[in-house]
Amino acid sequence: MPVRSSRLAGFYRLSVEERREALREACELSDEAMDALADGGALSEEAADHMIENVIGRFTLPLGLATNFVIDGEQYLIPFAIEESSVVAAASNMAKRCRDTGGFRSSNDPPVMLAQVQVLDVEDVNAAEKAVLDAEEELMRICNERPSTMIRLGGGLRRLTCHKVEALTGTMLIVHLHVDVRDAMGANAVNTMAELVAPRIESLTGGRVLLRILSNLATERMARIEARFRPESMDDGGDAGAGAKVIDAILEAYAFAAADPYRAATHNKGVMNAISAVAIACGQDWRAIEAGCHAWAAVRTGTYTSMTTWDKDAEGCLVGRLETPMAVGTVGGASKVHPTARACLELLGINGAGQLASVLAAAGLAQNLGAMRALATSGIQAGHMRLHARNMAVSAGAEGHEIEQVAERLATWDGPRTQTTAQHILDALRRDG
Repeated sequence: MPVRSSRLAGFYRLSVEERREALREACELSDEAMDALADGGALSEEAADHMIENVIGRFTLPLGLATNFVIDGEQYLIPFAIEESSVVAAASNMAKRCRDTGGFRSSNDPPVMLAQVQVLDVEDVNAAEKAVLDAEEELMRICNERPSTMIRLGGGLRRLTCHKVEALTGTMLIVHLHVDVRDAMGANAVNTMAELVAPRIESLTGGRVLLRILSNLATERMARIEARFRPESMDDGGDAGAGAKVIDAILEAYAFAAADPYRAATHNKGVMNAISAVAIACGQDWRAIEAGCHAWAAVRTGTYTSMTTWDKDAEGCLVGRLETPMAVGTVGGASKVHPTARACLELLGINGAGQLASVLAAAGLAQNLGAMRALATSGIQAGHMRLHARNMAVSAGAEGHEIEQVAERLATWDGPRTQTTAQHILDALRRDG
């Protein structure tokens, strides 16, 4: 169901229940989805026991809503499952600042995943490679004649490639299966195909097949997102001159991340704050996404660097881009098992894996800019501490109306803002009555 508007003015001022009602009106969510959002975790103990081993309970994260997103002309309200303060607010804020330039624009690859078949003990690697490639049609037939929904929907093994890897144990022949997985993440499909062709690859090469497994470095399944920010949008007062200075500071901050792996690790963690949070909310394999994104940040230039790129166009506008592997799925997995994940996909109005990949990439780019802008202007702690103050108040033992009172005093505290400070503020508040 399309979102009428991702601009929900004053949304943060509402109570949790009022936010859900506003969301229902904005998205026309089903009763089932609303119940799942209100149910705290919505995953039954029985369902949890079937998902993993040795279940002893369930774990709940806060589920927040990032507003203001426009992606390829469509409005999006984006769910974030995350425990860290300021992430949702920062992403929403940056999304608002590029609405007048059209929001985010995406361009994604077809959903092709790689399976790797490791062949060892090959006497003549070149001859083995030729034998495999000569038998490509046969190997494709072995994989694609197996009945499956993915094949029925037009997916399947598209081609094979071979690579030689020089390792400590000698030369390995690695056979890559390039599989169109349609709207699935694809792990089960590509692993099954690798298992199917392994015996035939052994007979063709005279070698020994060991590993048969997908690669999470999904370089043929890239998501690309871009957004443009006018100078006046970078200044809270709308001043183009001041905004131009903010843009220059952001570009200097970006240059640091692009050049130094130590800075890039934290810079990219900010990108993944959003990508992983949305992935968790939507029932995705966020560890696979994390692995692919960080690996790409290292291999694309030969050294670990920024996942994003930022520059300035001829009109002085800030232009941000993110290109990264994005293996997501809207069929199978937790996205269909977990009620809250289903509700999150419903509120996004997602109709395919490519659309979901664009949403995750846009969230990552927005959050990256939010963090850089904060660092380049007031510093990351100013905004972060305003939001984190409530957590500190609760940890100190504040209850009910005390939480906001302690948080307000802590956010304006002239000095170190530690957990001990929060405790002192609460003690003083209770002493003064």
